[in-house]
Amino acid sequence: MNLFDVYPLFDINIVKGKGRHVWDENGTEYLDLYGGHAVISIGHAHPHYVEKVSKQVATLGFYSNSVINKLQQEVAYRLGRISGYEDYSLFLINSGAEANENALKLASFYNGRTRIVSFARAFHGRTSLAVEATENPKIIAPINANGHVTYLPLNDINAIETELGKGDVCAVIIEGIQGVGGIQIPTPTFMQELRRICTDTNTVLILDEIQSGYGRSGKFFAHQYSGIRPDLITVAKGIGNGFPMAGVLISPMFTPVYGQLGTTFGGNHLACSAALAVLDVIEQEHLVENAAKVGTYLMEELKKLPQIKEVRGKGLMIGMEFDQPVKEIRSKLIYEQKVFTGASGSNVIRLLPPLCLNMEEAQEFLCRLKAVL
Repeated sequence: MNLFDVYPLFDINIVKGKGRHVWDENGTEYLDLYGGHAVISIGHAHPHYVEKVSKQVATLGFYSNSVINKLQQEVAYRLGRISGYEDYSLFLINSGAEANENALKLASFYNGRTRIVSFARAFHGRTSLAVEATENPKIIAPINANGHVTYLPLNDINAIETELGKGDVCAVIIEGIQGVGGIQIPTPTFMQELRRICTDTNTVLILDEIQSGYGRSGKFFAHQYSGIRPDLITVAKGIGNGFPMAGVLISPMFTPVYGQLGTTFGGNHLACSAALAVLDVIEQEHLVENAAKVGTYLMEELKKLPQIKEVRGKGLMIGMEFDQPVKEIRSKLIYEQKVFTGASGSNVIRLLPPLCLNMEEAQEFLCRLKAVL
């Protein structure tokens, strides 16, 4: 049997990681400015993470959600405290798409409506409603194209007023910062007005913080730059530093009902141990503050490079837009300068490094980038 050919691959086999670096099977070292799609939050093979996960898998890796799991309770308590959402509840699942599916389901249970508002360039996952809320017709199968979703321009409050004024919108789902869409940032004014209109129309506001959350933006959640509180917040990627895990933070306005939500693997003992290790390191090593500091420096320096048309982002979620396709630049960064980066569309390079990236490594990246520009 062969693998189903889903992705175009770089001809590199990564076999080891440590901190902000990875190594291929030939022993070549790379600077990781992508973190495997923003997944690596505290660095590769962090000693505390390795110890906690190793001890847990040697004790109990998994048991059913039909019994008490105090590790889940600890994750909920710790996540509420660090994020400022202590009065919310937590539902743990396995992936970002699954988090968005459950958030949209909760919203529909809440107000009985079936229409969703999403935004141009949005990406919310590849399953059922999550993919329908993603503005990319190439990945929406006919079976998923059920007419639930209206896409609006980002930062257009008049369009929001008109659409939500119809009174039939179940939920608005919006990324704290658009990732796949090219590091597009909702303005604070837009977010504040969006919150007001959702409240006035009994529309559920869902903040997709799957890529922009967990400290990446320089705040725990990117929407906190706007001073709003959404009704539901979805998280994944950085929550487990590579262990598959996700969650939905749920406002007190929702009442749990047995049978509405469920999961087999979500919040298993091993996943919770990974999540607790991540929270330990984020707090002890002040990684949210580090993301803000190093990210600000990187953006200031990148803006000085005349070859870059525009630099956008917050913290260590940065987009560099060029006037030409970036395929060759990324290829040279990987094969000549040994740096991993990401892309959005054809003209944007994305930087999503581990949140422990330090100033010296940021400066090293700048030197290697200048060498290929």
